[in-house]
Amino acid sequence: MKYSTDTSFLSADKIKAMQQERFLETLAYVATHSPFYKEQFKSKNIDPSKIKSLADISTLPQTTKSDMQHWNWDFLCVPRNEIVEYTSTSGTLGSPVTIALTANDLDRLASNEYGSFVCADGTKEDIYQLLLTLDRQFMAGIAYYSGLRKLGAGIIRLGPGSPAMQWENIRRLSPTIIVGVPSMLLRLVEFAKELDIDLNTSTVKKAICIGENIRNPDFSLNILGQKISSAWKIQLYSTYASTEMQTAFTECKSGIGGHQQPDLIYVELLDENGKQVPEGEAGEVTITTFGVEGMPLLRYRTGDMCISHSDVCACGRHSMRLSPVLGRKQQMIKLKGTTMYPPALFELLNGIEEIKDYVAEVYSNEIGTDEVVLHIQPQHMGLELTQKIRADLQARLRVVPQIKYVSPEDIQRLQFTDGSRKAQKFRDHRKIV
Repeated sequence: MKYSTDTSFLSADKIKAMQQERFLETLAYVATHSPFYKEQFKSKNIDPSKIKSLADISTLPQTTKSDMQHWNWDFLCVPRNEIVEYTSTSGTLGSPVTIALTANDLDRLASNEYGSFVCADGTKEDIYQLLLTLDRQFMAGIAYYSGLRKLGAGIIRLGPGSPAMQWENIRRLSPTIIVGVPSMLLRLVEFAKELDIDLNTSTVKKAICIGENIRNPDFSLNILGQKISSAWKIQLYSTYASTEMQTAFTECKSGIGGHQQPDLIYVELLDENGKQVPEGEAGEVTITTFGVEGMPLLRYRTGDMCISHSDVCACGRHSMRLSPVLGRKQQMIKLKGTTMYPPALFELLNGIEEIKDYVAEVYSNEIGTDEVVLHIQPQHMGLELTQKIRADLQARLRVVPQIKYVSPEDIQRLQFTDGSRKAQKFRDHRKIV
């Protein structure tokens, strides 16, 4: 199957027709090759051959993270000797899942990221500095690298190193675009200020932001995005992706949502009952992959809550756009009458200047309600600071979680517990049901 970055510019009717064709191809493929889906169809008395359009997709069963954890290898549609790459999820919700890719899947992944970089105004003339893990079965690392190879741009495979090392490479190699998590970009800003580095005379003009939100649901920059952009006059591009979908949603320069690549994926946003939510309302991102050979997915519920937008973007693309992730369905926190998702808590903490870094942990107490512990690395210690942080949290949350002040070393240990490959600022110790 060939992929094109031009499909987003097709009319809505042409996109729908193309997606229907690819959906039927995917359905026929999993019905023939996937042990998991063959068993699903048999147990639920579903005849896939009778499904003739996308309008019938709601009659098919949904797939969950738990399904993939329990029957991981039943999703494999090819012999093991056709697998050329083994990747895994980060294990944010439970145990990690292996995603096996064929050579064609790797080509698809490269085409996906190529399309993402083009959407974010990348060119062959750019030099990209990658501030992310490129090993440890991390799909994003190989995806970005492969996409940039396809784009023909220069690549600096630096990884998530110290700010000093990042700035030294910026000085020596003159990258034009950085790819990394926004909190790392903020660390680069803070380091530059400490050493009187002039941010805006650097060669860096853009940043592809991964793993963390930089925008509010209305697409305005959130506090983290504001802190970066107020000091560093670079164009920020937000992204959304997951290992399971093998596809990314990336902003164009308009900054009003991540663009779907309609030849690679179909998206539904579902409510608690598995029904499509009206446009403008939050729903769980539920995806069907197109063109995946190794482990294709049908109606996979990601757990991510987003809002979809279908109006034509200023860039001319007609493809669906997704809002920033509002939170993960299973990670909603109920704290003494206050309900929130982790991103909302992060936004509060990022807005308190006296907090340098943090990790939030949530537990279930003996009566079945949530308890939140905030591990905070303060700018400096002192009774006055403690009182101010507590007052700020009280004013914004109405309740004050348990607070523990920790050192920079403790923060690093907490964020990278069990050898995790990316910083985890939220740790959920509640039993997943």
